[in-house]
Amino acid sequence: MPKPAISVAMSVYNGERFLALAIESVLAQSFTNFELLVLDDGSSDGSPEIIKGYAASDSRIRPIIRENRGLIASLNELLALAEAPLVARMDADDICRPERFARQVEFLARHADYGVVGSWSEDIGEHGEALIRSGADHPLTHEDMLVAIENGEQLICHPAVMYRREVVLAVGGYHAAFRHCEDLDLWLRLSSVTRMGNIPERLLRYRRYPDQVSARHSTEQQIGSVIARLAWEERRAGRPDPTEHLARLPDIDELDDLFARPGLSRIARERIALGLRWSPAAMRDGGFDILLDHVRDGGRRDGLWRTVARLMRFGEPVRAVRLAAALARN
Repeated sequence: MPKPAISVAMSVYNGERFLALAIESVLAQSFTNFELLVLDDGSSDGSPEIIKGYAASDSRIRPIIRENRGLIASLNELLALAEAPLVARMDADDICRPERFARQVEFLARHADYGVVGSWSEDIGEHGEALIRSGADHPLTHEDMLVAIENGEQLICHPAVMYRREVVLAVGGYHAAFRHCEDLDLWLRLSSVTRMGNIPERLLRYRRYPDQVSARHSTEQQIGSVIARLAWEERRAGRPDPTEHLARLPDIDELDDLFARPGLSRIARERIALGLRWSPAAMRDGGFDILLDHVRDGGRRDGLWRTVARLMRFGEPVRAVRLAAALARN
């Protein structure tokens, strides 16, 4: 059999609720020369049976059913198993537009110097209803991407990306330490070795709902994102990246020693705290303690009295009082 032009990499963990819709949107692509690798990462729901059922009816689907190892291990395994030169990421709760693969393959064929291309996305709710977007769209050209990196802005929607497999493997794939922000760390590393961009079409319907990973792990995601950017700053300055071979990220207080830069822990805590102040989930978990530590350390207070008001709206009056007291004392 001839090799496929695209390997679609989908990792699934307890995704039965939306999995069929996600798979069907891939199978409905106008560009048909692909293999769909669906890896079940130890699900305890009906996901394995759904995967096996679709694999039995379409030979392009390669099912991988095994015990749980986590998303990053799964993504690296999918990269290793992929037979095509191009890899398209896809999540088990999103929906591809039928022309997605065709548009991205065409872009990469016309731009040999680009190793990565994403697209704009359309936000939908858990029942498929349209949601109003509040943020800016992702940058288009590589030059726009570099500006977005400098400004700490969004780069590429991970489940909407297509990249050249050899380019991602050349930078070591996904790094184990960056759980829940493995994509940002990868984009930052790739930005110095290839050009990256986005197609200004909404080729993915991105589902937002309370139980999705990004909502449940916002504090860990923000910590990892800040450390990924610190590692990028080290590489840009010509210094070694101390996070490259880590299995997990250190505590914030350990960053001075890890990067051999006194005062970096305080800088990181400020960036993390100010990023978490908008997140209801983070203000209900350990993110609130990071914010308090930042205030007690005399850090910037940009908009933190408004955070007190938001805590009241979030139904956290005790935490609102604690933050107000810390702001009044410091």
